[in-house]
Amino acid sequence: MEIKDLYSVFKASAGVNTDTRTIAPGQLFFALKGENFNGDDFALKALEAGASYAVVSENCAAGDPRLIRVPDTLSCLQELAAFHRRELDIPVIGLTGTNGKTTTKELIRSVLAAKYRVKATKGNLNNDIGVPITVLGIDANDQIAIVEMGASHPEDLRPLLKVSQPSHGLITNVGKAHLLGFGSFEGVKHAKGLLYDYLNETGGVAFANADDEVLQEMLWDRGMCYIPYGLEGVEILPSNADDPFLRMKFQDALLKTNLVGAYNAMNILAALKIGWFFGVPRDAALNAVASYVPSNNRSQLLKTENNTLIVDAYNANPSSMKVALDNLSLCEGRTVALLGDMRELGESASEEHSKIVARLEGTQAFLVGDEFRKAADGKPGIKTFASSEELAAYLKENPLKGCTILVKGSRGIQMEKVIASL
Repeated sequence: MEIKDLYSVFKASAGVNTDTRTIAPGQLFFALKGENFNGDDFALKALEAGASYAVVSENCAAGDPRLIRVPDTLSCLQELAAFHRRELDIPVIGLTGTNGKTTTKELIRSVLAAKYRVKATKGNLNNDIGVPITVLGIDANDQIAIVEMGASHPEDLRPLLKVSQPSHGLITNVGKAHLLGFGSFEGVKHAKGLLYDYLNETGGVAFANADDEVLQEMLWDRGMCYIPYGLEGVEILPSNADDPFLRMKFQDALLKTNLVGAYNAMNILAALKIGWFFGVPRDAALNAVASYVPSNNRSQLLKTENNTLIVDAYNANPSSMKVALDNLSLCEGRTVALLGDMRELGESASEEHSKIVARLEGTQAFLVGDEFRKAADGKPGIKTFASSEELAAYLKENPLKGCTILVKGSRGIQMEKVIASL
């Protein structure tokens, strides 16, 4: 079937789905393959659950006239999304970076929604499956779209850019993450810089942090013009135990947020600049930021009966760990760091974990994982644990009280499991 014919099938459907457990009547099912599953095996089940058609591989053994056979179902999903994107006549903001992608996306969504009907990536569905699903979810009622794109290998963004075709773009920052996949910091710069390359080649608009030397160098090397944002004229007010949330003072306005950590200031400024660019009234933009409440263990503040928790446990890398510890150091009273290993750092893992341990001097810390165990061997004031469950059990027997506690680690460490013990 030609892609234009499949597009007609898609337009008559109730959207796309790749999971038979959530099929809605009339949806178009894509039978994707993974290391431990083959979507072809579930195609008939999807049809029985109400799917209008199922896109399967050419060698699918099942028989049904509603099966659409293609050489590669993932490539077909991406091609269909790219076709749909070309049919859309709205701005699409592409977003990538090492840290802060999802929070920045949600802030941008909140600001733009004050004036427009906005479609944005759900959660962090920012990979080779999530991006085409996001694009195919954009409909005729939407006026602006925001597409978050993740990368853990040098060329990961290329197919995502081909699908999303952003007219505008933003790199939040470039830091040391996924070094096992990127190979080096230069590899990270190359991977994230593919967004700049795309915008440069297509005449798109880039927004960039004017205070970030790495991003400025990347833009300079490409000879790109851009829309800047930064801290000039902005004051970040100190936080304390009674008022731990980020507050920012502009010349004629005070912005109090529901975000913890001064590192979120740039995410906010990016959202406000994009709102300004698209004509969102300033007061409406500020109110949108003030009303935004984070979720999913990202820069969340939780107050328990015993402690104040800064929960930033969705993921971790050297740059995000640094700014989180910097923020903890500004908190008054007794502070404690509960940190899990930073994964996917390759040959740099030992060095980067040792740097974090060195930063913990004078801070009570409980560390989880093999890398932190090796880095903290013999260091006074630091306890290490093999797993987050082991740490949770220790904290139940040895409770912390009256502390401000940072909870942070890579996704695989699941540091959120310690929260119930605090």
